[in-house]
Amino acid sequence: MHPGLHPAPRTPEDHQDAVRTLVGERPVVDLPVVDAVGRPLARAVAAVEDSPRFDNSQMDGYALFPQHLAGGTFTVGETVAAGADPASVVEDAGDAADAVLPVMTGAKIPAGTVAVVPVERCDPPEFPSTGACVTVPATPAGQFVRPRGSDIATGDELLASSHVVNERTVGVAAAQGITTLPVREPARVLICTGGDEIGDGDGAGTGAAMIRDANGPMLAALCTHHGMKVAGRVRTTDDPVAFGALLRSAIRQSNPTVVVTSGGISHGKFEVVRQLLSPLDGSWFGHVAQQPGGPQGTAVFEGTPVVCLPGNPVSTAVSFRLFVAPVLGVAEAESTAVLDAPVTGQEHKDCFHRAVRSVVDGRVLVRPVGGAGSHLLAQSVEADCLLRVPAGARPTPGDVVAVYPL
Repeated sequence: MHPGLHPAPRTPEDHQDAVRTLVGERPVVDLPVVDAVGRPLARAVAAVEDSPRFDNSQMDGYALFPQHLAGGTFTVGETVAAGADPASVVEDAGDAADAVLPVMTGAKIPAGTVAVVPVERCDPPEFPSTGACVTVPATPAGQFVRPRGSDIATGDELLASSHVVNERTVGVAAAQGITTLPVREPARVLICTGGDEIGDGDGAGTGAAMIRDANGPMLAALCTHHGMKVAGRVRTTDDPVAFGALLRSAIRQSNPTVVVTSGGISHGKFEVVRQLLSPLDGSWFGHVAQQPGGPQGTAVFEGTPVVCLPGNPVSTAVSFRLFVAPVLGVAEAESTAVLDAPVTGQEHKDCFHRAVRSVVDGRVLVRPVGGAGSHLLAQSVEADCLLRVPAGARPTPGDVVAVYPL
């Protein structure tokens, strides 16, 4: 008997580690910044220039020089607009004319500027014409001046490794002139579902004993949601030889990072995925001590890692979230919430209940939704997380529990 047929049950963490080892690390690629949104950085990114790039004004007002700080009435000089080089506007900002220079918000301030006073604090409280006079109040040095590099200096860490790129990251990168970011190459997933009892998703599968293919479209949507690309689809049959030929051809055509199968791994007569893959060296087919999603498997076929999930729809979805999404895609980290309703567990298995969260008085509450059966897909549509009840635990409302955002 192949040693992978009846191994001891794994914990969910053990199985996730096994999947991680199976698939290995994907290469690092530089994606356009917008395409990297939602993905963690593979390495830290340094600032390529100071931010701000130059000393600039935080307000619409007047650039003051040392002789102006005590306040008084001065001549209004040439205006320095945002985007203008002050050196081209005034030859000597601190010359004997003692002019104060109107500067706009974000404008590069003239050399020698020691403070900016908002125009509304002056008399008159709006900009007069060049050559007129304005009275400015006493002003502390440094007021409303944004020094060069005060946000970040060239060479400093701009974005940390594992930072998940978001819309604000796009702005930060654009401000630095950075056009690409280093992320792991998106995984390409070949989805494998079916069996002779499963329809093809195009209206077939509606006979008296046939089943429509729910898992194939669901897995495709899950891949997209978690930042993976669907490399292709292949259907199983109940004939291991025919299935092997189909899978081999699909792998050659789509060149996937990984194959993800759904179903065919339990102990029935037609468990074609298990029949094909379990004899292979290094394969593992057994149970993870969890509900739903106990049966699991891994193998390498035609040089490609294969992650085998159970076939009941909820088991497929839960298993994908626990063992595929965080390893090959992007999944929000585990967090905690306060249990808001009774929930049951099992003595020797961790239970992952579909659940919904809410925020009440600043606390994140969670309650199970729908039934526990692994076929109850329609009852799970409201869920926004998985609520974990460890084996043997008896949590009661008010207890803090672990949740896995969906």
